[in-house]
Amino acid sequence: MATPLTQTTGRRKRAIARARLRPGTGVITVNGRAFESYFTTPAHRMEASEPLRTLDAEERFDVDATITGGGISGQAGALRMALARSLVETDPETRPTLKKAGLLTRDARKKESKKYGLKKARKAPQFTKR
Repeated sequence: MATPLTQTTGRRKRAIARARLRPGTGVITVNGRAFESYFTTPAHRMEASEPLRTLDAEERFDVDATITGGGISGQAGALRMALARSLVETDPETRPTLKKAGLLTRDARKKESKKYGLKKARKAPQFTKR
């Protein structure tokens, strides 16, 4: 296997994605599995590969990604950010295009922590007057 051109990290919610970009034919591998078998829904596939489609670089690079933590939606978002960062590392002139598309901004929304006396972060137990 060829040495990676770039190696970057992307995060979303509890998911962390490490993406390695190599010059190639457009093969995407996630945790040793094919891209289509890992992200089964078209929406998640579209979200994860958005930076490549924005720059029309789908057939120029091979991607090998390792994703841990979180759910499938957070993992797709984390991979999206890792790919965008890798593409900027390979060609800094693509930064304005990706920035305008909002692909370099970290989505900081996370699950709100549970408060004591409540059932969840904001859900209170049922109130009885009598």
